[in-house]
Amino acid sequence: MREKLQGLYAITDEKLTPDDVVALKVEEALISGVKIIQYRNKSKNDDEVELTCKALQTLCTKYGALFIIDDRPHLAQKIGVDGLHVGKDDMPLSQARAIFTKGIIGVSCYGSIKKAKEAESEGADYVAFGSFFASPTKPHSGIVSMSVLQKAKEQLSIPVCAIGGIDSTNIDLIAQQNPDMISCVSSVFDGNITQNILMLEKGMRR
Repeated sequence: MREKLQGLYAITDEKLTPDDVVALKVEEALISGVKIIQYRNKSKNDDEVELTCKALQTLCTKYGALFIIDDRPHLAQKIGVDGLHVGKDDMPLSQARAIFTKGIIGVSCYGSIKKAKEAESEGADYVAFGSFFASPTKPHSGIVSMSVLQKAKEQLSIPVCAIGGIDSTNIDLIAQQNPDMISCVSSVFDGNITQNILMLEKGMRR
């Protein structure tokens, strides 16, 4: 599955894609060409989101996309989703892998190449860096230099993802650094999803 870790990577949001409409919005993104979807919900427990995640996994399978759950290794294992993502406040990678035994695990590394190398050595399938710009969904995230992407590509052998405040006005700057994946939240799901993705993909090709 690691060969699928490329292109536009869309992440859901509790406000922009609440659970009662998230499947509809994700399907629109999938129809528009997104090949990686991450479900992120920090306020509900696993039981409350299980049916939603099952529906999203089914949709992603239908459209040949990867479905990744943020910070829920037990649920990821139970459903048998494609992947899991963990951040600094989540479970350590080794512990997450002991629970989620198969599938992709990605790790947030913010601006740290050292953390990324450690994650790679511990078996991470990809690493994510950011924020690169002010993020409407994570306004308190620190801003990371884009040079970290070039360093990561030079020093790591696993796929690299860029995230944080990336939209159609600046995605070309990120694309020039050649990350394997570019992750977006509000710039995909806020407003007209099909049009948003068209603009983002146009920027990625500049």
